[in-house]
Amino acid sequence: MENEPGGWEGLLFGEHDWNFIPEIIIRTGVMYIVIFSGLRMLGKRGVKQLSVFELVVIISLGSAAGDPMFYKEVGLLTSFVVFTVIVSAYKLSAYLSGRSKRIEALFEGTATCLIERGVFAISNFKKESLAQDEFFAELRLRGISHLGQVELAILETSGNISVYFFEDQEVQFGLPVLPALYSMQSREITTEGYYACSFCGYVTRTGPAVSCTCPRCRKDTWVQAIDKKRVT
Repeated sequence: MENEPGGWEGLLFGEHDWNFIPEIIIRTGVMYIVIFSGLRMLGKRGVKQLSVFELVVIISLGSAAGDPMFYKEVGLLTSFVVFTVIVSAYKLSAYLSGRSKRIEALFEGTATCLIERGVFAISNFKKESLAQDEFFAELRLRGISHLGQVELAILETSGNISVYFFEDQEVQFGLPVLPALYSMQSREITTEGYYACSFCGYVTRTGPAVSCTCPRCRKDTWVQAIDKKRVT
C-alpha cells in the first residue's frame, strides 16, 4: 500500500513504500549497465579526459540527485538507495578491475597503436571510432607535417594520443597530414619520386604510371610524400 505524501513518511518515501525499494535497486543496476555500455560504444574519444567509471558515476548520480529536487513524489530515501547502488557498483567495478587484467581490459579497454614506423596500423585504426581528419588534426597540433616523422602513435584508454618521434636523422618520407598537400591525391603518377598511399601511409619510390596498387592495403590513390624535419 502506497503512502499519501505528507509528514515524515512523505519526506522519506514520497508516494512509495518499502515494497518499491527492491525495484529501485533493479532499475538502478540496469541503468548503470546501460549507461556504461553506451559510453563504451562511443569509444575512447567519446570519453576523453574522464574515465568510463567517472562518467558513469557523474551521469548516474546527477540523475539520482536531480529527481528528488524537482519531483515532490520522489522521496529522499529513494534517492539515497540509488546513490548507494551506484557507488557500490562503482566500487565493485574498481575492485574487480584491480584484481584481474582481463576484467580491467573489459571495463577500461586497452591502449591501441595507430601508427607504427610511419604507417597506419590499419587493423587497429579500424577498431576505433576515430576519423582520419580528426586524427590528422591531432598530429598537426603537435607540429607534425607528415607520418614519416612519427615512430609510434598510441591511442590511450583515456582518449589521449601519445606520440613518439623519430630523431631528425631518422625522419623518412611519409604521408603528409597538411590539408593542402593531402588533398593532392591521384591514381595516376606523372613524375618520378616518393609517393605515399593515402589510405595506409605506405611509401614507395616509383616512376610515371597510369595506376599503381599499394602492396600493403591494395588501394590505388597516392599523395607525393615529403621528408621535412619536424619544427619544435
